[in-house]
Amino acid sequence: MATDIIQVTNVSPSATSEQMKTLFAFLGKIDELRLFPSDESPLPVTSRVCFVKFHDPDAVGVAQHLTNTVFIDRALIVVPYTEVLFPGSARPIYQALLKIPPNSFAFCS
Repeated sequence: MATDIIQVTNVSPSATSEQMKTLFAFLGKIDELRLFPSDESPLPVTSRVCFVKFHDPDAVGVAQHLTNTVFIDRALIVVPYTEVLFPGSARPIYQALLKIPPNSFAFCS
């Protein structure tokens, strides 16, 4: 299945969304980028995960070549992301419901 989204793990805790956008914008137009935990997170962060949605799915193949590239102080791991929804794009309960088989619901009267 072709995807237009990559998942980047082992992202430095000091990396910002803007820095990630600058890094991956060289590969193609970015439709959306999310960094978890967010830049405004009040909690201490030891590592981050970034999701990048490209306009052109061909950029995903090129982006994978950035695996093991040291960015700030960590070697990035870049893989295609094949889930149905872009992370954070729907309410968590809705995302969970999409993964439950339809015949699993029990209705009470």
